[in-house]
Amino acid sequence: MTDHINEKSLHDVHGSVDPSKSGNKWKKIFAFFGPAYLVSVGYMDPGNWATDIAGGSQFGYVLLWVLLMSNLMAFLLQSLSARLGIVQGRDLAQCSRDLYPPFVNYVLYGLAEIAIAACDLAEVLGMAIGLNLLFGLPMLGGVLITLLDTFLLLYLQKLGMRKMEAFIIALIAIIGGCFLTEIFFAKPDLGQVSLGLVPHIPNNAALYIAIGIIGATVMPHNLYLHSALVQTRKIGTDEKSIRKAIRFNILDSAIALNIAFFVNAAILILAGTVFYTSGLHNVASIQDAHKLLAPLLGSKWAAILFAVALVAAGQSSTVTGTLAGQIIMEGYLHLRLNPIARRLITRMLAIVPAVIVILIAGDSKLDEMLVFSQVLLSMQLAFAVIPLIHFVSDRAKMGVFTISMTTKVVSWLIAVIILSLNIKLVAENVQQWLAYSNNIWLQGLIIGTVTFITVVLLITIFYPFVLKRKASHKDIHQHTPADIMAEVEQVSFNKVALALDFSNKDGKVLQYAMKLAKENTSLVLIHVVESASAMVMGNKAEDFETQTDRATMDEYVALLQAKGYTATGVLGFKNRITEIARIVKDNNCDLLVVGSHGHKTAKDWLFGETINSVRHKIDVPVFIAR
Repeated sequence: MTDHINEKSLHDVHGSVDPSKSGNKWKKIFAFFGPAYLVSVGYMDPGNWATDIAGGSQFGYVLLWVLLMSNLMAFLLQSLSARLGIVQGRDLAQCSRDLYPPFVNYVLYGLAEIAIAACDLAEVLGMAIGLNLLFGLPMLGGVLITLLDTFLLLYLQKLGMRKMEAFIIALIAIIGGCFLTEIFFAKPDLGQVSLGLVPHIPNNAALYIAIGIIGATVMPHNLYLHSALVQTRKIGTDEKSIRKAIRFNILDSAIALNIAFFVNAAILILAGTVFYTSGLHNVASIQDAHKLLAPLLGSKWAAILFAVALVAAGQSSTVTGTLAGQIIMEGYLHLRLNPIARRLITRMLAIVPAVIVILIAGDSKLDEMLVFSQVLLSMQLAFAVIPLIHFVSDRAKMGVFTISMTTKVVSWLIAVIILSLNIKLVAENVQQWLAYSNNIWLQGLIIGTVTFITVVLLITIFYPFVLKRKASHKDIHQHTPADIMAEVEQVSFNKVALALDFSNKDGKVLQYAMKLAKENTSLVLIHVVESASAMVMGNKAEDFETQTDRATMDEYVALLQAKGYTATGVLGFKNRITEIARIVKDNNCDLLVVGSHGHKTAKDWLFGETINSVRHKIDVPVFIAR
């Protein structure tokens, strides 16, 4: 029996890479490497470019320390995410769904989707800008072309995790190589660069960009992604195997995130060296940066390499958002979309705002959108970081792999830094919005939204502590094995619903239902008529198919009654999923038995098998007869 479908993260590739079969020692070690590189591309996507260029051109190397701090924060948090996935075998979204109340999970899911949309917006704009710089393609056309990478991702997924990882690593090598060459052209003063590692925020404008840098570097959806990607490696369940997997994944994270730091630092240093020192303090546009690089550095290759790296960054980071979206939706909602549908929905959420801005404001506002998308990412970060810290600090779930007290203190310090920066930013923006708005209803909406998000944040922080406190007051011997067995023996099903489609597949459904039935059990047979007439007229339909289905149902009921079972038949009409759920509820059934096959309709293309949609509409267990 099951109340949901396969719980494994990224089920198609879960445990698909087996390091134990990789040959010699070094190949076994390298078999663990890969997940962090898929995560790292999110740390060097086009959204980072906008914040890094804006920071470098306006403040020189002053904000370099923010990049370093963000990278260290990212390394710790990604390591915690990898630890969670390896030890518990569950991703961050699944763990959140298990812990928090449903309404909190819906809010957390919504915020996570906003973060993915913000990240995807940066990828869409970055790709469009890169294509425009390289080939002169109009921005609107470039944005629309980004729909095509939907099919590239699906192709890569079919090739398997290792080939997908190799593709991403190749793109990272292109980005790194381009900026290594750019730095060679720019020849920055290393002494001045080192001064940028001293913490300093000169003004509110720098604070806004600093928060954007944090949002662009420490991305909330990457925490969900990493906890699932590490599960693509097949490891043993013993302590030694788990410790080895954690150690190699930490090393993987260190290498990958240091590469990401190099790329981000190179962009900021390049902007500081070329623009800030030349008195060009207002270069916040990627297009302007591209135009100015060649004349200022004296080489046309500087501009070409810049554009090539931008396209590579946009293309590589598109994988991150899609996989993270899949993990978040399946983890929080237990809803599995068709991969094409999932990718198209995610991409459209990014393309629509971009197209609207281009049509209304023109290309000049694109870089402002990029920076805003990264600030938006930063504001979602606490809602992923705080649950993550709670989960890896839970000794009941993590056992000997619970993080140390020192790591807990540092992790909570990072959370406090993120929260403090965001609270300051939100407070300043809310004051501006309230000052500009004379509409009392709009002011009420702003205050109400901020209050609601604050309440959810407080629940996210303190709810796990309340649960632990309650658990500490309970008798740990309250439920012995004998008690649990006694409770199980008392369970019986008064009414069992059977979903039939009047095919040879019904045999299995009837077989299992009859085995589950006891003396007091009633069987409720369900069939949904889906003829054209039934779709229009519902239960008033009297076409041939409806009459045949009614006769077949009566025959099934008579045969079961002849065998001594209490059985009734109910026909549903129009929508199969809605009708099955309604009949189960109307008849107060305790269990639903269905076949493992599904009807191939438009809804199944979007939502998967019938049971995957029905189970969300009912509160009783589901038995899948295979």
